[in-house]
Amino acid sequence: MSVTFHIPGALREFTEGRTMGEMEGSPKVVGDALKALWTRYPGIRDRIATEQGEIRQHINVFVGNEEIRYTGGLATPIPAGSVISIVSAVSGGAGPRRSVHQVTDPILANEGPTRTQSDGEELRVRGNDHAASHQK
Repeated sequence: MSVTFHIPGALREFTEGRTMGEMEGSPKVVGDALKALWTRYPGIRDRIATEQGEIRQHINVFVGNEEIRYTGGLATPIPAGSVISIVSAVSGGAGPRRSVHQVTDPILANEGPTRTQSDGEELRVRGNDHAASHQK
């Protein structure tokens, strides 16, 4: 029986552009299946595993819908005909920072102070009315 790998876009340059790779044979655990993948596509190994052979922190590996970090790691058993998905974790910041500034338009200035929130919306404050208007 074979095992099928789903390969993320960022790693396809190492699998000849393939989105899926089918490994013949009957690997019993994830570690054996990955070794077969690495034998076929050697360039992908260093993107998935550390020098010690552990899955990199920013890579998630699933057998079916189960993430192997919670099912035994590389020793996770593989049922016959399983699909193993390799998923690159997505990380990053909150996006570009926006500056906070006072509105200097004389017409708006007569209606009370405003603040620009981090999401770019202006919040107008009139006396005790803290949510009088929103403008983009």
